[in-house]
Amino acid sequence: MMVLAAVLGGCAGSPDGDDPKSSPSASAASRGTGAANAPAERGGSIGTAGSACELPVTFDIAKDWKAKAVDSGKYTSATDGDGGDGDLAGDLADALLHQGPVTLACEVDAKPAGNIGFLRAWKGEPGDADARAVLRAFVAAEDNTSKAKYRAFKTGALSGVEVEYVYTSKLLDESKKECALAVTTAHGPVVLHLGGMDSEEHEEMLPAYELAKRTLRSA
Repeated sequence: MMVLAAVLGGCAGSPDGDDPKSSPSASAASRGTGAANAPAERGGSIGTAGSACELPVTFDIAKDWKAKAVDSGKYTSATDGDGGDGDLAGDLADALLHQGPVTLACEVDAKPAGNIGFLRAWKGEPGDADARAVLRAFVAAEDNTSKAKYRAFKTGALSGVEVEYVYTSKLLDESKKECALAVTTAHGPVVLHLGGMDSEEHEEMLPAYELAKRTLRSA
C-alpha cells in the first residue's frame, strides 16, 4: 500500500477563510503556477462498479495517473496482533488510513505522469454532517495547518466546499500547499485531497485536481 509503505518501511481562496490576514487576491496569486497550467488531459474515470476504485462519486483522472483502491479493513485486520510491533503497526495504520470523519478509500498516483504526489479519495459514513463540517474536521485532524481558506462550489448536481491551506511538517520544518474538497452523498461524505512532495509539485498537479472537481458526480 503506497500510503503506508512510505512510513512503515491549490484550490481557491475565500473571504470567509480562517486567516483574517489573507485576502482573496493573495490567495489567487498563490495559485499562479497551477492556474497557468493547461487543463489536464483525461485518462479515464473512477468511482463506478468495476473501476479501479468504487466510490459514492465518480470523477475523471488525469492521463497516466494510476488509481488504486485502499482496503483499510484488510490492512487493519492484518496488523491486529498480540501486542508489540503488531499493535504499533496497527496504530500507525489507523492514523494513516483515517483522518477526521473519513477513511482512505483510493489513491491516484501522479508518479507515472512525472510528479510526486497523490490525489486521494476519502469516504465517511452517512450522517447529518454537511460538507463544510466534514472538510473542517478533515483539515483539523491533519494538525499543523494554517491559512485555511474555504469556499463553496457546484459541479453538476453536487454542491460542495473546497479549501486551500498550508501544512507545516515539524519533523522537516518545511511548509507546503495542500488543498481538498468535500461533498455529501446518500452513501456518506467524500473528500478529495491533493498534496504533493512540496508546493511546486502541488502546483504542477493542480490541473488534475481541477479535472476531478469539474467532473465530480454522484455514482
